[in-house]
Amino acid sequence: MTHSQPGTALITGASSGIGAIYAERLARRGYDLILVARNRGRLNALAKRLSDETGRAIEVEVADLADRADLARVEDLLRSDASISVLVNNAGVGATRPLLESNVDKLEDLLTLNVNVLTRLTYAAVPGFVARGGGTLINIASIVAIAPEVLNGVYGGSKAFVLAFSQSLRHELADKNVRVQVVLPGATATDFWGLAGTPLEHLPDAIVMKADDMVDAALAGLDQGEFVTIPALPEINDLNDYETARQKLMPNLSRNVPAARYQV
Repeated sequence: MTHSQPGTALITGASSGIGAIYAERLARRGYDLILVARNRGRLNALAKRLSDETGRAIEVEVADLADRADLARVEDLLRSDASISVLVNNAGVGATRPLLESNVDKLEDLLTLNVNVLTRLTYAAVPGFVARGGGTLINIASIVAIAPEVLNGVYGGSKAFVLAFSQSLRHELADKNVRVQVVLPGATATDFWGLAGTPLEHLPDAIVMKADDMVDAALAGLDQGEFVTIPALPEINDLNDYETARQKLMPNLSRNVPAARYQV
């Protein structure tokens, strides 16, 4: 992320929680902002406060990204506004109930927002980044991307998609001067938990990180050049070992004969 001529950051899910904190931090780094969320009152209040405090130009886009017309409007903005240099794909919903207690229609809505919307916004933004010679994509995933047993499996699967999608984009865009970061927070103190079906107060204090600390850690990881940032992980070498093991598997994942243990 460059600080000389930051440009504009578009942040989804920006009216509260993690998205609102990203908005504040990026405004203080010199970015103009486009804040996207459904709650007009919260967006307007946040935009006014940050504009007053930082002097940055802040635009509000009231949109329900699950609505195709609203989503198309934000996609058009990403394609047409050449000042946009950062996309923070933060909008998403969670689920904490096990499969047998879940409503499959609500899980389908979760997949729409966590997977389809994130994909479409990325495809709207990245060609412009490439054409302009650079940009930054920040995808907010979750630790359940690599630990799906922790919560509902559909939610875990949606965040595993975000991680895999980001890995592929990083590889594809390696020579295009486009930064890709995927952030895997653990439990974070936001209204996510209540909306997902498990009130925050039901979680052990020892596993819940303040949202400000989470975002500050994620931005520190970005500044340090990390691709995957897990704010709570004490030892980066553990993540590096995980990636080394994954890379070791790759040359042998597709061969013209079955492994010897499967031959009768």
